Amino acid sequence: MTAGSASAGPAVVDACAITDPRLAELSGLGSDGTSWYAVADSDDGRIEVQVLDRSCAITRTIVGATDPFDVEDLALAPDGTLWLADTGDNRRSRQTVALHAVSPDGTTRLFRLTYPDGAHDAEALLLDGAGVPYIVTKEAFGSPLVYRPTGPLVPDGTEPLEQVAKLSLPGSDTTGGPAVGSVVTRVVTGGAMSRDGRVAAVRTYTDAYLYPVVDGDLATSLEADPVRVPLPGEPQGEALAFDPDGTLVSASEFGDTGASSAVRTVAGAAALAVPAPPPTTTTTAAPPASARSVDAGESVSPVWVIGGGLGALALLAFLVRRRRRT
Repeated sequence: MTAGSASAGPAVVDACAITDPRLAELSGLGSDGTSWYAVADSDDGRIEVQVLDRSCAITRTIVGATDPFDVEDLALAPDGTLWLADTGDNRRSRQTVALHAVSPDGTTRLFRLTYPDGAHDAEALLLDGAGVPYIVTKEAFGSPLVYRPTGPLVPDGTEPLEQVAKLSLPGSDTTGGPAVGSVVTRVVTGGAMSRDGRVAAVRTYTDAYLYPVVDGDLATSLEADPVRVPLPGEPQGEALAFDPDGTLVSASEFGDTGASSAVRTVAGAAALAVPAPPPTTTTTAAPPASARSVDAGESVSPVWVIGGGLGALALLAFLVRRRRRT
């Protein structure tokens, strides 16, 4: 892989098209390798997770018992639990946000959360290898912030959050998003974890950023330099997932822009973020005195798939897509 080389970018392939109006405001994806699990950013008084086959047809609907405020992302745990991030807050007026843990049969548990520093709008959820949830905020100005609960979650209880990391995302020249400008290439609209927990990903309207998770420490890993995977041409890209084999899966809302949304895949994406193992040596000869040694604790930053320059900062107003419910 060559830093800054366009030819090094992985192929983004259209897998199928979602046309069902129930997913016109698609905002979250999960995958078990056979089905995709999708949630829409809509208000119909109950939780609905749509289960899709690999042709993008809805095969069934999982209905939860709780009434969410603004679901923005979905994460599929290894035990089959669907975690829904009820964290949207465009007006930044909520006193609490929530996570809904939905079993395949629709049984639902509600966990309320509070930020330590006032309200935030957030559209990305990550579950680390131990099942701890991390929320990544959507910031028009400044860096996206990462929060996690300070203690174990208790159903129907309220747990404080703590800030544990801050992302550093550059702008890019990837096309797409609801408006032109560098802001749409920097705000975080979704997240995903690889099945083995070794790679975390967050996305903007235009790109995905992949982070190798070192020693299970997601908070520290999210402050390293990521690998960028462009996802060009998505009108309002918010959904992101990993298939169990490491394929990256993305999709966009289409409610205001057309009649369908393509589910797109990037084969082998997770491997792009994991440094290759060192070559096996068959000699014990000492290296030349001029050779640079690497300490055991020193990390090697992953290379960027494609470079992108910073654009001029756009106005905040266009990020508010439509009036949210209160």
